[in-house]
Amino acid sequence: MKKNTGFTLIELLVVIAIIGILSSVVLASLNTARNKGADAAIKENLANLRAQAEIYYDANGKYGANSTAVDGTSTAACNTASTVFSSASTPSLNPGIVAASTSGTQATCSMTIQGTAWAVSVPLKALAGSSWCVDSTGASKVGTASGGQCN
Repeated sequence: MKKNTGFTLIELLVVIAIIGILSSVVLASLNTARNKGADAAIKENLANLRAQAEIYYDANGKYGANSTAVDGTSTAACNTASTVFSSASTPSLNPGIVAASTSGTQATCSMTIQGTAWAVSVPLKALAGSSWCVDSTGASKVGTASGGQCN
C-alpha cells in the first residue's frame, strides 16, 4: 500500500493565514517606526534652524527688518525678504530646511514686528494633530508658533 506524505489543503491554508497575520503585524510596526523617524528628522532640522538663526542674529543684530512682520501659515511666509528665513539674506539658511523636514506639510512661522523674536512650528507625523515648535528663546516643545514664541 502506498501512503500519502503530502500536506492537506487545510494545513496549507492555515500556514498561509498565519504568515499573513505575522506579516501585517510587522508592516504596522515598520510604519510606526517610519513616522517616528520622520518626527526625529523634523526636530533635528528645527534645532539646526535655531542655530542658524542665532548666527544670523549675531551678524545682523535682529532676526528681521524693523518694517517686516511675518505671521503666516505657509512656508512662503518664511521666505519674506529681509528676515532670517529669507534665502536671499542667508543662502545657507534656506527655508527649504523647514519645507524638507515636513514632507509636504506646511510650516507655521511667526516673527515680531521688531524682528527680535521668532518661532517656527511643523506638524508631526506620529502624533497626528500636533506640531513641534522651536523659538528664539530656546523652547523646543509640542505647540504652535504665534507672536514670535511657541504656545
